Amino acid sequence: MQITKQEAYNILTQDFQEKQSRNHIITYTKNIFIPITHICQNNCGYCTFKETPEETEKLLMTKQEIEKQIQIAQKHNITEALFTFGESSDKNPLIKEVLKQENYNSMSDYVYTLSENILKNTNILPHTNMGIITKKELKKLKEVNASMGLMLETTNKKLLKTITHKNSPGKRPSKRIRLIKQAGKLKIPFTTGLLIGIGESTDDHIDSLYKIREIQDKYHHIQEIIIQNFKPKKGTPMENYPEPKQETMIRLVHLAKILFPDISIQIPPNLNSNQTNKFIQAGADDLGGISTITKDYVNPNEEWPNIINIKNELGSIGYELKERLPVYKKFRKSEYLSEIVYDKCIKLNKKKEYL
Repeated sequence: MQITKQEAYNILTQDFQEKQSRNHIITYTKNIFIPITHICQNNCGYCTFKETPEETEKLLMTKQEIEKQIQIAQKHNITEALFTFGESSDKNPLIKEVLKQENYNSMSDYVYTLSENILKNTNILPHTNMGIITKKELKKLKEVNASMGLMLETTNKKLLKTITHKNSPGKRPSKRIRLIKQAGKLKIPFTTGLLIGIGESTDDHIDSLYKIREIQDKYHHIQEIIIQNFKPKKGTPMENYPEPKQETMIRLVHLAKILFPDISIQIPPNLNSNQTNKFIQAGADDLGGISTITKDYVNPNEEWPNIINIKNELGSIGYELKERLPVYKKFRKSEYLSEIVYDKCIKLNKKKEYL
């Protein structure tokens, strides 16, 4: 459905009344969250994931530590390994030295090996949130990833001069837009989205969604869009900032589904406890990765909801929760996936029909 920016603005500034009419299937993945390193070049005012070398307990998770976690995940029938690490962490001399000792030239080389081992030895599919990397690194990681992701967050570059993104070079919108486009050129099934409540405006919300729409119309590789609400965290520069209003989030979900009727709109259930049903009725149809064995290291105080409870809650309003793989069904094609990833998807789907 094509609407003007003025019509989009009206949707975001008027009372939400209409319920979306669509398939009543809500999806999620069972994942394990693996924070390879907390070292990061950015200094976002809302983040507790980043740690300095002096603060962190461990500079880099070892292969042995990760393999142990993956073995546990395999026993729990988890299908997604979410690799997350601080942006451009391998520019840090200490990280660079640790990688060098293990015969790796970069973080992408290390993640490649980790992902390849998972594909060869388990029924788990890697998904990497890698921050800003080169097109060459993207192309390499595509070989061993079912999907990848980078939040656009916002197109508002003025936030680079505020407490939100000051001294955070990787949060420059043009860099993030370029990477999302590069992923499109490489036909990488991709996740992106908006972070709401970090100092942006309604016009910024519209501009950000329309920028994603522009990219998607050209490359057709985006499989889901996350509408994520800011959560203030104690000890951060933005700890006293207010959360976005629920009405704002609901309207944004509604608008996103209008603009992207064929793409899943994801709402993080652990950041919206007891409110998930409202977002589902507004148009959200995916809950992202939910882990039964690891916490959300980006939002460590927000516990994952119980999957059985979610199923029951959704069932009470006529919706059904179904498990999916980290790559959506329409992207399970050889043009989007390497041979090893494609074969793994086929093997998994023979055991259980995933959406």
